[in-house]
Amino acid sequence: MTRVDANGGITQTHHLNTIEKHCQVRYSLSTKSHLHNSHKRDLAPFAALRAAARLQTIQDQSIAAIIRGAISGAEHRATWLLSQTFDMMKAIVKTRMAPGAELLDVEMPRPKPDEVLVKVKATSICGTDVHIYNWDSAAQVYLKRVPQIQGHEFAGEVVDTGAKSRKFRVGDYVSAETHFYCGKCVQCRSGQKHICETEKGRIFGLSCDGCFAEYVAVPESILWRNDPGLPPEVATLQEPLGNAVYCALGDYDRNLHDKAVLIVGDGPIAMLASGVCKAEGARLVVVVGRHQRRLEISREMGADIGINEKEDDVDEFLSRLNIKGRFDVALEMAGSTAARDLAVRSVRDGGRISLFGIDTDPFTIDNCGQYVRSAKKILPITGRLIWRSWNQARKLLDSGRLDLTPVITHKYPLDDFEKGFRATNDRPKVSGKVILYP
Repeated sequence: MTRVDANGGITQTHHLNTIEKHCQVRYSLSTKSHLHNSHKRDLAPFAALRAAARLQTIQDQSIAAIIRGAISGAEHRATWLLSQTFDMMKAIVKTRMAPGAELLDVEMPRPKPDEVLVKVKATSICGTDVHIYNWDSAAQVYLKRVPQIQGHEFAGEVVDTGAKSRKFRVGDYVSAETHFYCGKCVQCRSGQKHICETEKGRIFGLSCDGCFAEYVAVPESILWRNDPGLPPEVATLQEPLGNAVYCALGDYDRNLHDKAVLIVGDGPIAMLASGVCKAEGARLVVVVGRHQRRLEISREMGADIGINEKEDDVDEFLSRLNIKGRFDVALEMAGSTAARDLAVRSVRDGGRISLFGIDTDPFTIDNCGQYVRSAKKILPITGRLIWRSWNQARKLLDSGRLDLTPVITHKYPLDDFEKGFRATNDRPKVSGKVILYP
């Protein structure tokens, strides 16, 4: 309430600061462009009121009375505006460049002409989301501004469309690619939309508000129409599944039939890759990791052998199996120098190494001539091939050969998002994919 001193003067008000803070967050979450001019005028007195409220004491009782009345009126008007003008929704918002996030009531987005509005049925936590939530060194590469709604993996239903939307209609069941693309640059015209030159660095949920919310506005160009029979907790995993498909199948050989595959890493996408490789006909899939429960999940997904590098010498283990240096394909999905070295030396001459893990260490080849003569192919993997990886993932899901449910280890309502992030951070790691339901 408004506080008045012993002499009847007015001091700084708690209500005013609370309402103004709410409005500032609302503004920052892209509402300014959507406010009617009359509503902007209604909110305009906040700046003047705040300046007046900053005064320790206003001795002139007539002025104090005017300000008291203005504050009271502004509070009531703001309450009406917040409840009547805006459709509200819950969202997980990164409000500070620091660890954590907040569940806030924010304005429901309104689709721009080339966007659709989606009611989110399920969303899933990605490793990138964990970095941003923890606010570690990697997070500062991804996120450049706050406040921002987190999240980029989802499944939901279209509930509204922009004026220029043509491909999707209300009622469509959708998910989304996360890389924006122009469709005109050299990369886009060469089948490499995922590394579009024009839209480089623009990623849904990282460079704009994301889907950890009840509703999300998504450009029509990156929408994907889901199979109506796909459960939301599975449909939300198609984006990371696309990573696994691209990493496993590559972009030129695309054939794992009767091949031996080594996967270095035991994170959720490595687990998905285990299933992809087996579903694509690999005769042997070996996973190297350091978390026993995650290795067990990889086995449930189809891997034949799981090696815990904390308990076994990997090279010695592979030698005992007589497969050291004889893998046709190696997927490096851990992001470390040791993992890359293991992948490179484990592949036979002429084999392929897919590099998916990310770190900042140098990548060196000790003997260039020896490497050239080995004809080993190194393929960097980023994102998915748009829309080829999505179509390949759909075929696998439709075939019945790939079941993603073992990877889904935790499910929480959106309100309990902190439990979800805690599950991803727990040690030893036992989580696969964590699903949030708005």
